[in-house]
Amino acid sequence: MNACNSFGGQIINTPIPYISLGNLTPDEFLQEYWQKKPLLVRKALPGFKGLLTRQELVQLAKNDEVQSRLAIKNNRQWELKHGPLTNRDFSRLPEGKWSLLVQDVNHFLPSAYDLLLKFSFIPFARMDDLMVSYAPAGGGIGPHYDSYDVFLLQGPGRRRWEIAADYDPKLLANAPLKILQNFKAEQTWLLEPGDMLYLPPNYAHHGIAVDACMTYSIGFRAPSHLELIIHFLNYLQDNLETDSRYTDAGLKQQANPLEISREMRQQARAILQKIKWNASDVEDFLGIYLTEPKSHIFFDRPAYPLSFKKFIKTIREKNIQLNLKSRMLTSRHQIFLNGETYKVSQPAKKNLSRLIYRQNLFSKNHSDDETGKILYQWYVNGYVVITDSI
Repeated sequence: MNACNSFGGQIINTPIPYISLGNLTPDEFLQEYWQKKPLLVRKALPGFKGLLTRQELVQLAKNDEVQSRLAIKNNRQWELKHGPLTNRDFSRLPEGKWSLLVQDVNHFLPSAYDLLLKFSFIPFARMDDLMVSYAPAGGGIGPHYDSYDVFLLQGPGRRRWEIAADYDPKLLANAPLKILQNFKAEQTWLLEPGDMLYLPPNYAHHGIAVDACMTYSIGFRAPSHLELIIHFLNYLQDNLETDSRYTDAGLKQQANPLEISREMRQQARAILQKIKWNASDVEDFLGIYLTEPKSHIFFDRPAYPLSFKKFIKTIREKNIQLNLKSRMLTSRHQIFLNGETYKVSQPAKKNLSRLIYRQNLFSKNHSDDETGKILYQWYVNGYVVITDSI
């Protein structure tokens, strides 16, 4: 049975069903567990064998477009190597005392993108990425906590998870990772392939590989208040319009030239009170901020782009999909894609939203000029790619 999601009031059918939450519906999970307490789901994805092999994950970690880390424990000392990693990085690893972590795997594997869609009972605005980790038996990255929600889906092999809600936050000194120094588990579970553990923010957890194993971590965005404020002020800076400058035509000599005068303070206060915003500013800011590509992400434009006429003909015969690195959100009358805003009609918005689920937008007998023009702009920017029909 297909799952459903909502885009600005429009219900969209997704061809990819939600991941199992045991005997819970998505609404029940959100009400009872989301950001409240952990949930263990046995056989959340029955028969899950993972999406790539250990060697394929290692190869991905060597790619200079991929964010990867190699956490190594030598005796009691931790070492952290950042990618792109090399053959030499993997040549002298201590037995059982290391872990490889690769971020944004959904940017490189369509199957990883599809796996994220299984979690779309959580709004796309909150979704971050799919991280895949590999560890030999005994490997892990130490007890720690995250400031965001995470689903830990077990791939091949087994991992033991220890968790605690009440813990000493003191960290291990001089470690490159934020490892808890005095962690004591309150609950312990052994996860087998297809099992899944949900953890709310700030739950301490420690994953130890029982066998050589891979874990698929679905993480969600949780910006700090300060981060939101800073980015919003930057947005206002780019969108405020004022050409006026500070003036003081009635300036008088001061007894103490070092003193900031009362008149200057009053005028500065009056100027700063011009900083105003409304609901539309917040809406636009969120769409731009939440779809802005991360600093290491770049899009390749087609070297020899098709003409608009040939482009439309081609996508009717083949198919067009979002670049896996693209991020899309919608609001009332616009679509946000990769930090850019597009004012669209409701029919075009509904049609373009189907790109999230990699559905065909055009057929040989169907035409939509507005959708076609926007798609062509995205194609020239490298935000969408032409593929064979699915």
